Amino acid sequence: MPATEGTWKILVINPGSTSTKVSLFENETLLFEESIFHDAPELLKYDHVNKQIPFRYRVITEMLHEHGVNPSEIDVFVGRGGSAYPQPGGVTLVDRRLYDDTVNAVGGSEHPAKLGVMLAYEFANEYGRKAYTLNPTNTDEFCDEARLTGIKGIYRVSHSHVLNQKAVAEYHAGTMGREYEDCRFIVCHIDGGITVSAHDHGRMIDGNMGADAEGPFTPTRTGSIPLPAMIDYIEEHNCTYEDIRLMCTRSGGFVSYFGTADSDAVHEMKENGDPRATLVWNTMIYQICKMIGAMSAVLKGKVDGILLTGGLMRFEDIIEGIRDRCEWIAPISVYPGEMEQEALALPVLKALRGKTKVLTYSGRPVWNGFPGLDL
Repeated sequence: MPATEGTWKILVINPGSTSTKVSLFENETLLFEESIFHDAPELLKYDHVNKQIPFRYRVITEMLHEHGVNPSEIDVFVGRGGSAYPQPGGVTLVDRRLYDDTVNAVGGSEHPAKLGVMLAYEFANEYGRKAYTLNPTNTDEFCDEARLTGIKGIYRVSHSHVLNQKAVAEYHAGTMGREYEDCRFIVCHIDGGITVSAHDHGRMIDGNMGADAEGPFTPTRTGSIPLPAMIDYIEEHNCTYEDIRLMCTRSGGFVSYFGTADSDAVHEMKENGDPRATLVWNTMIYQICKMIGAMSAVLKGKVDGILLTGGLMRFEDIIEGIRDRCEWIAPISVYPGEMEQEALALPVLKALRGKTKVLTYSGRPVWNGFPGLDL
């Protein structure tokens, strides 16, 4: 049955590259939260991220059943998003056009976050409810200088952990007695995917394209690779386009070196003195630090704080490695895990109460080239 006036049960669906995280809220109160880890070999059974939908739908349904919740009792489904055309931030209704563009990845990224929109829409359709999303991975606030590459017609676009990064930045600004819109931060989301972004007065103006083989390598992704070396690798191994896309997004990093995306397993190898695991682990930290340095240059060295968040903040040696190389830039603050579940639920609750405008997906990118310039 629909909720009585003023009381809303909100299911938040947050798929990641190695997990499905689900939270059920009743208004502001968290009723339960659970995260299921999926190792890379399990997800690599599906040759395209879209084909994970039945598997993840079943995982969520079983999770709800274990908690004694019938999906028909839920009033609103909220999914993390991405892969549709880049949009401005804000609460957005998931309609058929947004669903279809997400399925087809018209925005150019196949990040598993897209499954949040798709799953929320599937559940909403099944039970006659509405679905929403906000601040997807390709929320676009880049400055123009961040967009160009060295090849005419190829542009960098915003593909990042926008939702969690902005939530952490807003929270940290509050601890300083300031507004997010008045601060400059470098925010690092470090987990199965790793993104490091420059936030300048409320806008995320630059950062690595985390799901697009740019920046540090991660438990599942290759990170930046010298292009000629990649071309040679493709020729030597007779790789298909699908092989390379899979490697860049789901079977690179730890998976390439160790056959698993399980950071705990790799870290245990490192702690036990395995020289191979030690070098790979420390190189990941090193590459994160290089990206932080790059973002400090974007902000002209005027940085109010470096904020570390994400699931891998459970490893103290990552935190200390970043402190050792980067604390001279700005004070470092750590927020283990992420704030994405609340960042998805609470703005939607405000919208349901009529206190925040609900946006409609436009079906076109917020940025579309440089009009009048031959770029």
